[in-house]
Amino acid sequence: MSKDIRKQTVLVTGAGRGLGAAIATAFAREGARVVINYRNSQAAAETLASKLGARAFAIKADVQDTDAVAQMVKQAEAQVGPITTVVHNALADFSFNSDARSTLETLTAAEMLSQHNTAVLGALNVIQATTPAMAKAGFGRIVTIGTNLFQNPVVPYHDYTSAKAALLALTRTAAAELGPKGITVNMVSGGLLRTTDASSATPSEVFDYIAGVTPLRAVTAPDEAADAVLFFASP
Repeated sequence: MSKDIRKQTVLVTGAGRGLGAAIATAFAREGARVVINYRNSQAAAETLASKLGARAFAIKADVQDTDAVAQMVKQAEAQVGPITTVVHNALADFSFNSDARSTLETLTAAEMLSQHNTAVLGALNVIQATTPAMAKAGFGRIVTIGTNLFQNPVVPYHDYTSAKAALLALTRTAAAELGPKGITVNMVSGGLLRTTDASSATPSEVFDYIAGVTPLRAVTAPDEAADAVLFFASP
């Protein structure tokens, strides 16, 4: 079963800025109703919602908090109807600064848990809150945001990369369980993006290296990654 983008209600987690904002903008451009989830970026999220028009709404919730996610989904349903499409983009506080990263000697359990709680448990919370309505409708689209660093750790960001690898596993197992219900689950791994808040501290040498080893000799831009996400929700 497919559904025109204009008939979809899309929840984008961590959508106040960066890639999330680009994804929300792409869906709004195609006519979808968009729920812009944010944790701390209230001003940015509300400004984006205003820019995107009457079919966009900003709702605060920490995806790590099961109750907050359930309340967000309930509020969204009251405003725009059942969520048909989820993009789990939320990222725990992180900076892609290879010079300042934690090495194995300095990495803490708290850093590991922060990434895993947002990437993996956050995805679980959102999936559990939104899939009952999707299953009832016989249609749903879930897209998670991954990384190619677990395939090629150009910079060994241990906490971030391991969380995204775990998210890939959850994406695949969720796809196997939810597929028969008409709900697809996919991951988009755009690589390091030029430029978001998280990648703003990345040394230019890293961007240059990545560009040099890709066929197009370019680093992916946020709007390009957003269009890839849009593809998985398209009819």
